[in-house]
Amino acid sequence: MEMRTLGRAGIEVSPVGFGCWAIGGPFSNPAGEPLGWGVVDDEESVRAIRRAVELGVTFFDTADVYGAGHSERVLGKALSGIRDQVVIATKWGNTFDESTRVMHHQDTTPEYVHKAVRASLERLGTDYLDLYQLHFDTTDEIALPLREACEELVREGLIRSYAWSTDTVHSAELFAQGEHCAAVQHEASVLHDAPEFFALCEREDLASINRTPLGMGILGRRDATKPATGADIRTLPPSWLRYFDEGGVPAPEWWEKVSAIRDVLQSDGRTLAQGALGWLWARSPRTVPIPGFRTVTQAEENARAMEFGPLSNDQLQQIAALLAA
Repeated sequence: MEMRTLGRAGIEVSPVGFGCWAIGGPFSNPAGEPLGWGVVDDEESVRAIRRAVELGVTFFDTADVYGAGHSERVLGKALSGIRDQVVIATKWGNTFDESTRVMHHQDTTPEYVHKAVRASLERLGTDYLDLYQLHFDTTDEIALPLREACEELVREGLIRSYAWSTDTVHSAELFAQGEHCAAVQHEASVLHDAPEFFALCEREDLASINRTPLGMGILGRRDATKPATGADIRTLPPSWLRYFDEGGVPAPEWWEKVSAIRDVLQSDGRTLAQGALGWLWARSPRTVPIPGFRTVTQAEENARAMEFGPLSNDQLQQIAALLAA
């Protein structure tokens, strides 16, 4: 597949990026409820990232809060020595304690942006970020000074571009008015189409960075009868994590949808996950899905989706008909 572009920033990235939430390991809110994906092996995470780079993945998306700073540190370790070969995106806005791995609250001040970016740079072992993303929803009155703070970071050379990770089109439009806004990160998958965001990205020359492209695993290796366990957010899924019931078992109504479209997604030799990524590439030339991973095997499967490329228009129509039935 051809490389894709981070919107008006003109930064080339691989068609698939890697989301680094899971490799942050366990962290929680003050009530002790899990916010990560469970225990991970840091050395396996490093191997997976380096294998992804070998297979042509150049875009890595994380957040300072993932694992309460741990994801950024692992990613920085893995990319040490090859920083100039990759594009790094991270996010800010949530405060946390690295020692206890607890996320506390949000800091909405422009002053915190300057503090948070420098902390992320230190953890990632780099002197600049390619994309810096706001990581909470808020009002226009609060967001506008944050957008200007991002412009200041561009002028300082600390970031190359910025975006808002949001599922509100109006919020994305607001940030898009900033000169160096390059993207919007939003939820999108074959189970959650996002035509308004795709249209916005086309209109405003933005990249569409697709969160949860594999439906938190339901479009990957999740078994309908196997619950999530331990410090996995899917064991006590928040309201926005719609694909799982409490206990981490895929919700029946969503599992039925996956079952209905499985054969089409797996056509032409693809795995289910590779088909789901192919659907997103076919939906818009601006999409950059960022599936998560925890192992070398998962990294290889996600990266090799690029060998198959987008689904065909006929396959898109088949899937639409099956989901509408």
